[in-house]
Amino acid sequence: MRMKTTFVLLLAAGLLPSLPLAAQPTPPVGARPVQPVLSPEAKAKAEKDAKEAARTAADREIILELKYDDMELTDLIKSLALQAEINVLFDPRLTQVTRTADGTVVPAAKVPAFRMTNVTARQALEAILANNDLQMVHDPKTNTYRVAPKAKDTVEPQTMRMVQLKYTSPTNIVTILTGILSTRAKVIPDPRTQALIISATEREWDFLNEVLEKIDTPTMQVLIEARILETSRSPQSLRGIDWSGTLQNQSVAFGNGSVTGNYNVNSPGATTTSSTTLPGGRTITSSTTAPATITENLTTAIGSVVPGFNVNTRSGLNPAVGFLNADGVKATLSFLNTDSETEVISTPRSVMMDGQTARLAVTRAFPIFQVTPGSANTPAAASVTYTNLGTILEVTPRIAANSNIALKVVPEVSNIDSKDTQTINGQVNQANVYAIRKIETQVMIPSGFTLVMGGLITDNINKSYNKVPFLGDVPGFGWAFRKESKNRNKSNLLIFVTPTLIQTDHFQAPNTDFLQGQTGPTGADFLRTRPPVLEDKPESFIDSGKPRELGKKPAAPTNP
Repeated sequence: MRMKTTFVLLLAAGLLPSLPLAAQPTPPVGARPVQPVLSPEAKAKAEKDAKEAARTAADREIILELKYDDMELTDLIKSLALQAEINVLFDPRLTQVTRTADGTVVPAAKVPAFRMTNVTARQALEAILANNDLQMVHDPKTNTYRVAPKAKDTVEPQTMRMVQLKYTSPTNIVTILTGILSTRAKVIPDPRTQALIISATEREWDFLNEVLEKIDTPTMQVLIEARILETSRSPQSLRGIDWSGTLQNQSVAFGNGSVTGNYNVNSPGATTTSSTTLPGGRTITSSTTAPATITENLTTAIGSVVPGFNVNTRSGLNPAVGFLNADGVKATLSFLNTDSETEVISTPRSVMMDGQTARLAVTRAFPIFQVTPGSANTPAAASVTYTNLGTILEVTPRIAANSNIALKVVPEVSNIDSKDTQTINGQVNQANVYAIRKIETQVMIPSGFTLVMGGLITDNINKSYNKVPFLGDVPGFGWAFRKESKNRNKSNLLIFVTPTLIQTDHFQAPNTDFLQGQTGPTGADFLRTRPPVLEDKPESFIDSGKPRELGKKPAAPTNP
């Protein structure tokens, strides 16, 4: 049998024991070493530690190069076991002699040429056993390893270890690991100690260590700076003369004596009687009779002193009263401008982790009353609930490659717009009308740049005219007989969102001011893109109520 094996060894622990060490002191000639007195338990423990240290040292011995050619498998296993300083016993099936029918001995199995570098003797032994479908089972009682063929139903032993996590939550990792491990493996989280208790095979542990190293990393954070700007303007101008109400108390009557008339109105109520005398000789008498009938009589004395033109066939024309007097003329001269401007600015800012949703709200809680109708024995009850109105911004960042950030932005601005009145089952109900403006979008922008959302503009212009027919259309002085009213309500909503990646050194820089956007020693600038200037054409001086100096050009709008 021809065997050729080459071993080149390097002891990681130091030089060979046969070499003298200069650092060791030389005892004097004739001196006897002092042996410490140990108890049986301490002596057994010392021997166990020495064996463990020797075995560990053997495991650390690196074989720079291992070559073998045309060598029997059992001889190779014995040689590597000797280098690894472990005791091996072979299964009888591996060492028994196999003969043919005529008695010829079948040669033992040989290993083809093989070469390994930078491995320990134990690692080389385990690799050769696995390559030949063999296994090595340890017997702790005899401190031996039994080498035998692997059974088809043999279950690979598992090892239980505790893994201490640094950044990731244990409950989050359990879902990931249970999906990639075998059904026999177990992963138990311990939220209190931020650790995992894992039971898996050695092959699975090699994969687990790599996965945990990549998953258990600090999560990057994003600074969200938002600026929500809402502006509204309500200019109003009134010009002209309003003649409404003129001659409304004048009357023209013809007849002899008096003119009477009555009408009935059905309305619930008790029986009452009232009489009212108006200027000019008119008398109104009202009476309510059961069950619900109101009768009103109107009596006008012809020929009495009534503002207007009266003719009595019995007494003739009464020219003592003029057609127009102070009570008959009602004219309102209007030449007034009013202007109101409202500007609401919200600047919420927050730092959040990647993939988490932040809700920034600047709101007020408005009460909503809910009334429960009562009965004969139970009075009506009212309860109060609240709704938040104002500015609400929800942002979910997702860090992408090349310092890009994917954003899901949901801004909402709400307020009470008006009131709505409805009659239901004979009962008048009144409720608030809420104006809600909302945008929902998903974008990807570079870190430090600003996302602008707008277009929520409302511009309502109302014009009304009041004039005397024909006279109000006469060129030149027609303005004295007409009135013009113009009202405008304009609102604009703009939203600016600036996401910025936060590095670890940003928290360590004492001169970096996140809230003011100043540049610190790390060069972090959180407002690289300034919001654009809002331009709105101002009203002319004759339509605006804002004070201004005549002949002076109004100042350009500035960025809030």
